[in-house]
Amino acid sequence: MSPQDQELVALFDGLDTPGVSDALDKLGLPGQCLGIMPLADYRQVIVGPAFTVRYVSASTPPGTVGDFVDDVAPGDVVVIDNDGRTDCTVWGDIMTQYAGSRGIAATVIDGVCRDVNKALGDGYPLFSKGRFMRTGKDRVEVEAVNQPVSIGQARVCARDIVVADANGVVIVPRERAREVAECARGIEAVEARIRGLLAEGKSLREARAELGYHTLQRKS
Repeated sequence: MSPQDQELVALFDGLDTPGVSDALDKLGLPGQCLGIMPLADYRQVIVGPAFTVRYVSASTPPGTVGDFVDDVAPGDVVVIDNDGRTDCTVWGDIMTQYAGSRGIAATVIDGVCRDVNKALGDGYPLFSKGRFMRTGKDRVEVEAVNQPVSIGQARVCARDIVVADANGVVIVPRERAREVAECARGIEAVEARIRGLLAEGKSLREARAELGYHTLQRKS
């Protein structure tokens, strides 16, 4: 990971997807990946630069399906656009094992995965539209890497910042990462103060009104 990548990733230390999502809303930015779910209830928050991959229907003869992983850097999040297909997978146990051994942070798929017991056993973070056992070999092939892709209706460009946890996945445009992280921390600070007021005995209505909760995520 480059020094700039490390700096941008560090901006999101201690944040989670709900906080980042609220910041995106306040700043008028899209980025929530609709329908992309975690394979398990991960305790940790994964943050990393996107390595994007776009699949298309296979040609004749068919092209390759997974060799791109050799080019993914440690700490990157593999972001795969399979056009939302649920009839064939683009990620299985061999990919999971190899990605884990290379220190790749996670995989996000607009499509399905398989061999989930391997990912669960290894603790490798996977986010997808579901799971299905049928191979994508000879059905799909890699068309492009590190080009813009769509994941759950969110646009993802190479090296955008991916934040993923048990709630789902959000994408932060790289050029807005500092602004989004700062905004998310501001929102989190207000919510922490609201929780403090509740602990002091104030009602939820009183605490929210005092700190402007109902306009907290509203677009500026």
